[in-house]
Amino acid sequence: MSVRRRIPASLLFIALAALPGLAQEVVVTLDPAKSSVQFTLGDVLHTVHGTFKIKSGEVRYDPATGKAAGQIVIDVKSGDTGSAARDRRMHKDILESDKYPEAVFVPDKIASESVHGTLRIHGTDHDVTFAAKVQMQGGMVTASSSFTMPYVQWGMKNPSNFILRVNPTVDLQMNVSGRNR
Repeated sequence: MSVRRRIPASLLFIALAALPGLAQEVVVTLDPAKSSVQFTLGDVLHTVHGTFKIKSGEVRYDPATGKAAGQIVIDVKSGDTGSAARDRRMHKDILESDKYPEAVFVPDKIASESVHGTLRIHGTDHDVTFAAKVQMQGGMVTASSSFTMPYVQWGMKNPSNFILRVNPTVDLQMNVSGRNR
């Protein structure tokens, strides 16, 4: 086959792959050992950093339509700031993690640099959009996303008191890794 014939054939293959229904669905199963949620909460005296573990997750994505499904389950009880006293208060008074041990994100749309879906936390569903960066290399997928969560507006207690003034929002950074099957 001459070079002239190969170029149109390869352009046809690219055009066909881009047509709706012909792109292959991406199914990513997360690796909890390589996935976590970091959080940052500011107050007037200092900034608190902490983490939550991811229990499980699977996300299905259709590149042709942007539609997504699945869920990512966050272990709220795993929340850790490095201070046992602060963590006890966080779990008992703010997160109420005995009553609400998990937070679940259900994606429904993946765009070029964002993921949209529903976040169920503290017993309530919230419509959210995360800024996101996704990398696929071979069968491995890594993604990072960020979101500022208005936890007080969403019904959780603000830990502020007459001395300590804590922000009514918390910055979340989710880093996940998994395998495309």
